[in-house]
Order: sequence, then C-alpha cells, then structure tokens
Amino acid sequence: MTLPLAMSGQDLIGQAKTGTGKTLGFGIPLLTQVISPTNPEWAEFKNAGKPQGLVIVPTRELAIQVADDLETAGRNMGARVLSLYGGKAYEPQVEALKNGVEVIAGTPGRLIDMIKQGHLDLSAIKVLVLDEADEMLDMGFREDIESILEEIPNERQTVLFSATMSKPILALTNRYLTDPKLVKVVKNEITNVNIEQLFFDVKGRAKMEVTTRLIDFYALKLVLIFCNQKKRVDEVVEELMLRGYAAEGLHGDLRQSQRTQVMNRFRSGNVSFLVATDVAARGLDVENVDAVINYDIPLDEEYYVHRIGRTGPAGKFGKAFTLVVGSER
Repeated sequence: MTLPLAMSGQDLIGQAKTGTGKTLGFGIPLLTQVISPTNPEWAEFKNAGKPQGLVIVPTRELAIQVADDLETAGRNMGARVLSLYGGKAYEPQVEALKNGVEVIAGTPGRLIDMIKQGHLDLSAIKVLVLDEADEMLDMGFREDIESILEEIPNERQTVLFSATMSKPILALTNRYLTDPKLVKVVKNEITNVNIEQLFFDVKGRAKMEVTTRLIDFYALKLVLIFCNQKKRVDEVVEELMLRGYAAEGLHGDLRQSQRTQVMNRFRSGNVSFLVATDVAARGLDVENVDAVINYDIPLDEEYYVHRIGRTGPAGKFGKAFTLVVGSER
C-alpha cells in the first residue's frame, strides 16, 4: 500500500500494527530515491559524503534493527547505512560519518549531539522518516525532533509511521508534512494466528506463583515477561532468581553495554527469562521465544500486539499468557 505513494515522492502517513512490514514499506522507496547512480546529482552527493536519507526512531534497539534491515535491503545497491544511538562510543560513529554514509537510522538524542558537535550535516537530506512517532512523543522527544527538522531542507519527502493518530501526532503532521496521503491497515485485518492466547484471573499477590507454575507446567525454556514499570521489572527478576530461575531485566535505566550483554545472554539461552518494559523491548528481535507472559496488563492495546508478536515466529506456535487482577478483566 505504501510503495507506489512513497516511490513517487509523496509525503505519507502510515498507521499500522507491528509486523506489517513497515521498515521495508519506507525502506525500499528511501533506498531507491537516495541511491540513484543514473541521477546526475548522485556523484556529487556521494563524493560529499553527506547522508540523504534519515530515519528517526525512539530507541537504540530499533535504530540497530532498522539500520540492519536497510543495509540488507540495499546491499546490492552499495548502500552505506549507519545507526546512531546513545550509550555507545562516539569515535566509531564519528569515523563512519567522516567516511560517508547514505542513510542514517538514529535516536533523537545522539542525532542532536552529533549535529551540535559538527559531525553530522543534514543539509542534503532528501527523504526523512519518523518511525514509531507516537512512541517518540510519549518519551518526550518532541522538542528534539523539531530541532532536528530545523536542520533538514524543506524540499524533502517526509514519511511518518505511527500505531496511533493522537492529537500531538496530527499536530506534527500538519506542521511538517505537505499534503500527506494516509495509508492505514485496519486493525482487524492483522492477527497473530499462530499464538495461543490465554488469560488467568489471579489475586495480585499470587502473580509470581502463577508465573512459575506456567513456566513449569509448559516446560518453557525461553520466556519474555512484560511489566509496565522499571521498578516492577527489578522486583520480578529478584523473585524469579530467589526461586531458582535464571532471569534478567531490561529497562531504560541500563547502560547500552549492559543492555547488549543481557540480550546476548538471552539469545544464547544462558538466561531463560527476560523481564522487560515495553519501551525497552522495542526493536527486540529474538527467535524461538516459547511464550510471552503479561505480568502486568499493557497500558495500550497496541502494546499487547507488540508484546505477543515476540512469540510464534516463522510458522511456529507460541503462547501468550496474561495475568488479570480484579476489574482488569
């Protein structure tokens, strides 16, 4: 749905759930328009080393994921793609910018740092993508985004993707997009058919007991457990470890090096139970997750879709368990 519009250079608003192909929905047109050996301007841009495509994302994990996907999609085109995010040493990122890149996927904070220090020149940007725009506004990035947009030429294509269309999102589109077309995937069309979804009425103090019984009963080896708050993540990790389960937490207070270590241990199976907040889990890509447990009910129905989509990949069957207390039913 997005490809014909985006390929024509049209400003675009995309509204869809996770798992619908958003990255390639904006990525293929971006790469095609930015990397154009037949375009007389191409040699000039390439030699200048200035990026022409920019994807702004809310989290480090999503920056890495988007950059990886775009690099894979544009490999045969000779695309140089760089992820820019905080918590990682500046030097390798600065060196990559000096050598020249065509496309950047970055978080607002690190992008602004690079601009202020004179390492990042956005004067040649032709295509701008705001991915997970609702998440970025929820995380307080509005001013940062507006500062970055001031550095980008007005003559550009702007594509915005968001799971929801709140008033702040509409205000952003009215200000920065020109006659945008809306592409919307109807909610009921996207379902997770390979995931068995169950909920359990429990008393609040029994959540841990129910969680461990589910793990034991189904012999779960690799499990994602979602909580709404960082404090709760730490509490659940502590409880699981006291009961002999190899668990670790993932939330916004961890440094990037710590997050990377936790994710590597989970992917390798050295840690079987990863307890995370929604924001920390954005962009998280792990295969063979047996089940997702919603220790807390998600604050938004879109979060629920994001969460349970982590299990049951590639035709395999997964399980999603939600613990419900009282009126939450």
